[in-house]
Amino acid sequence: MPLPSSEPPLLQTTFICAADVTTGCNADNSIAQLSGGVDRVSVTYAQLPQVLIDAVVAAEDRTFFEHRGVDPLGIARALWANVRSEGIRQGGSTITQQYVKNVYLSQERTLDRKIKEAALAVKVERELSKEEILTRYLNVIYFGRGAYGVQAAAKTYFGIDVEELNLPQAAYLAGLIRAPELADAKLPDGDPRAEPQREEATNRRRSVLAAMLEMGSITQEEHDAAVAAGWDDVLTRTHTGNFGRVAHPELGTEYFVDYVRQWLVKHAGFTDAEVYGGGLRVYTTLDFDLQEEAVSAITSTLDRPDDPAAALVSIDPQGRVRAMVGGLDFASSRVNLAVGTEGGGSGRQPGSSFKPIALAEALEQGVPLSKVYDAPGKKVFKGADGGADWTVANYADAGLGQLNLVDATRKSSNTAYAQLGLDIGPENVAAMARRMGVTSQLDEVPSIVLGTSNVSVLDMATAYSTFANGGEHLGPFVVTRVTDAKGALLYEAPSRRERVLSEDVAAQVNWTLSQVIESGTGTGARIGQPAAGKTGTTENYRDAWFVGYTCSLTTAVWMGYPGAPGEPVRSMRSVHGQAVTGGSFPATIWRKYMAKATDGLPSCPFERPRLAPTTSDTFVPGTAPKPSDTTVPPTSTSTPATSSTTAPATTTTTAPMTTTTASGTTSTSAPGG
Repeated sequence: MPLPSSEPPLLQTTFICAADVTTGCNADNSIAQLSGGVDRVSVTYAQLPQVLIDAVVAAEDRTFFEHRGVDPLGIARALWANVRSEGIRQGGSTITQQYVKNVYLSQERTLDRKIKEAALAVKVERELSKEEILTRYLNVIYFGRGAYGVQAAAKTYFGIDVEELNLPQAAYLAGLIRAPELADAKLPDGDPRAEPQREEATNRRRSVLAAMLEMGSITQEEHDAAVAAGWDDVLTRTHTGNFGRVAHPELGTEYFVDYVRQWLVKHAGFTDAEVYGGGLRVYTTLDFDLQEEAVSAITSTLDRPDDPAAALVSIDPQGRVRAMVGGLDFASSRVNLAVGTEGGGSGRQPGSSFKPIALAEALEQGVPLSKVYDAPGKKVFKGADGGADWTVANYADAGLGQLNLVDATRKSSNTAYAQLGLDIGPENVAAMARRMGVTSQLDEVPSIVLGTSNVSVLDMATAYSTFANGGEHLGPFVVTRVTDAKGALLYEAPSRRERVLSEDVAAQVNWTLSQVIESGTGTGARIGQPAAGKTGTTENYRDAWFVGYTCSLTTAVWMGYPGAPGEPVRSMRSVHGQAVTGGSFPATIWRKYMAKATDGLPSCPFERPRLAPTTSDTFVPGTAPKPSDTTVPPTSTSTPATSSTTAPATTTTTAPMTTTTASGTTSTSAPGG
């Protein structure tokens, strides 16, 4: 096999297709196309400043000028890591191997390709000088912003030629090589990823400088000065992605595509260069019919100019994300409200929709559904919150008497659940949430049981899908497989189920949550077939949720005003003339969507467990409770659950409450809404 010329290979566009395309994803049937918008100008070795050479070698291959193409120790480490992960993930590649992969080989993640890569690297080292290899490598690799090669990168990021790069600039470019799209130091104003990406850029530059200091390439004084350098010399990026022709942007497709783009790098192990120029064929899980129904459910319910936003995620029993509404206007805001921090947001408090996770943990610990707690209007837990008193209240300080866990869930009593949370341990509630798929950071404090840690809509859909799957957890995924332009398989979604709840515990939770819809705070979510779910509302009506499922589909709905950095989030005390709770608009959106989405899918009853207690005041199915039906008065009344209007169905709900933590911060929950 002859060695390549100094000219880099031609790049190819990556195509992304929806779930209806199972083979032959191409320009005609794709929903979006990813292209780096190629910008490349080749340079010679003489044009490379020594500071750049030192930075790249320190960052990518410290023994580059000593080895003969491969680093045996690096390969051994990578092989061991890949064997343990049952796939090719770690490279352990030298600069020579990286160059060979870019110009010679396909993007396959196979052991055979790695062997070829090593063999060709040795051959390249025999026939080309180190200087020529390094020059070719720096002319080929992707630096982000559509810049291929170091000259284009210098122009794109700093507006200068490569010869003019100084130490901080060279260290930054060297740090970008592995995943440039995750560490852009200067995104446009208002881009939600600006701060985390700048932090990542700072960390990478600091890491390269530390390596250069360790190798003796720079002095301590030079190191310290470069670490202290700011980012004023970096040009602002003019765009953050090129999705080509996007299908149905009015359905929020761009948010989904952007999430897929990031997912390919973060979770599937592809490089930015492969995603933007590797000619990938990406087959996704998005069902456009369900996406359209989701958007219709939201826009027909929230149909006034000043209405809050809503986000929705729907997952099937295989873990496939079938619909994701993270926003509807990508041009005005790139924050994906469905995926929390991964979408540039912060996540939101789930309120009482988090209680079923605590219920599952309690049942796993052996606490029966018949366990009874006093549910006074207000209760003070002495020293419970890091030594400070923790005060919890129901709506309007209403006492609810004694409640078993079914009624405590159905009525969403905070004082009862606060006691349950302390009995089973906040750290155990957090651990259960993580096992069920909540990836957001959780505070292991007493108020966790009342939903005071920020989570994403995807998190909540994933956790509840564990209930729907009978206690088995499946990690959600948006890509089923990836091939190269010739059809060779590069990635296939794993099918791994992990039992995190016993079947008996899952059945008890399922029946309990079905009672929430039958006669509790979630009557507005009735869809004419067995379903289970839970409402949630937070302090001052800032967030409202409904998360629920049938045996065929799990869907989480969040509603709220997104807010702006540094500004308080608006309250939803008066939307269409009423305060928003999880049992109102979110339940309506869920009902509209699920009624359509589950039409024709299997319907499964949630059987009453043998030892489940009877509810104390179960309402007659199909009738809306009146204020006199319960000790907790409803916050709103409107049309019945069977109505097709945009107004929410009548529900028994309660207003949000506030608890104060030891640190003096306010944590929130909603007892029923």
